[in-house]
Amino acid sequence: MSSIAAIIDQYLPEIKAFRQDLHKNPELGYQEIQTARKVKERLELKGGFHIQDGIAQTGIVATLGKDKPGKGIALRADMDCLPINEVSGKPWSSKKKGLMHACGHDGHTSCLLGTALALSDLSDSLKGPVKFIFQPAEEGGAGGEKMVEEGILNEPDVEMVFGLHGWPGLKLGEIATCSGSMMANADEFEITIVGRGGHAAFPHKCIDPILIASNVVTALQSITSRSTAPEDSVVLTVAKIEGGTAFNIIPDSVYMLGTIRTLSEKTQTMVFNQINTIASGVATSLGGRAEIKITKGYPVLSNAPEAYTYLSETFEQMDSPIKQVESIFPQLVGEDFAYFARTKPSCFFALGLIPEDADSYPQLHQADFDFNNDALPIGMRCFSELVLKFWD
Repeated sequence: MSSIAAIIDQYLPEIKAFRQDLHKNPELGYQEIQTARKVKERLELKGGFHIQDGIAQTGIVATLGKDKPGKGIALRADMDCLPINEVSGKPWSSKKKGLMHACGHDGHTSCLLGTALALSDLSDSLKGPVKFIFQPAEEGGAGGEKMVEEGILNEPDVEMVFGLHGWPGLKLGEIATCSGSMMANADEFEITIVGRGGHAAFPHKCIDPILIASNVVTALQSITSRSTAPEDSVVLTVAKIEGGTAFNIIPDSVYMLGTIRTLSEKTQTMVFNQINTIASGVATSLGGRAEIKITKGYPVLSNAPEAYTYLSETFEQMDSPIKQVESIFPQLVGEDFAYFARTKPSCFFALGLIPEDADSYPQLHQADFDFNNDALPIGMRCFSELVLKFWD
């Protein structure tokens, strides 16, 4: 029987070309029709998979060994792109204006497809079912939540779920993860400051919502500097302010939009309460009113200790291409793999992208980002080893 490394090498040219094709043809969340079609057609051509499509609209679950008696394992990748105009200059740059794979989901999907193809060559050695989850709408659409709600982790049941994300802060061959909270609650707030408009030359006859909003923005920053323990990470960002129509008119209201990132429900609740108290208090003290709406987004992504231990031990025992398994400090970005992790013991890990001869790499969500093809065989090997050692 061929080694998994040799099998991956056989599929690698195809998977690199597949990834570049996905990069040229990005699709937004719940619109990944062609992406899902290409994945499904390749798996059908290979044969041996039980394929479910149309899950959470465009998602796919392909299962190897559906009727095998051993415990089940699942691997997940996301498929959607971002509404960004690409400027990478690569030959495989996006052909769709205003859309690009700026978060590397083309790479994640390709890693998972390559793993599925490679493991299908070893299907006789698998002792239990393996589910390959191709998920839509990670970028704000909560596609993971919808797939979980549709029961994809059952019938056959899986005991653990694993996922990866290309990471521009790590070198090729480096893996980073942690036990417990790895990524944050990603929540949204909207504040409308209501004042009284009028002529800009007579501010004493108005209640200026722009002045109030400015004070609210400054006061909200005290939540992180004065209401949060130094060891407890919190980010509160006001990302948008809208108000006014002309240079000589004080408007009636100002609209503010922002995000809150926390790593625990306790801190999340405290921040929510402080936003309401501060915004209302500042607005009232200056004669206005604050209308506040807070919307919960993705929950904390928390890696289960048992899944983290299994992943770490598996990777540390692996020969090349893994060079180092590092502990990652909890990141204040959101990730809807969290919904899988809330349902089954799971572990998410970061996959290094920086070439050996470089000191840095374009960051996620930037217009010049491109998933490093050299990371594909590493991701495929990581996914494959997690499956192959699962029944030891």
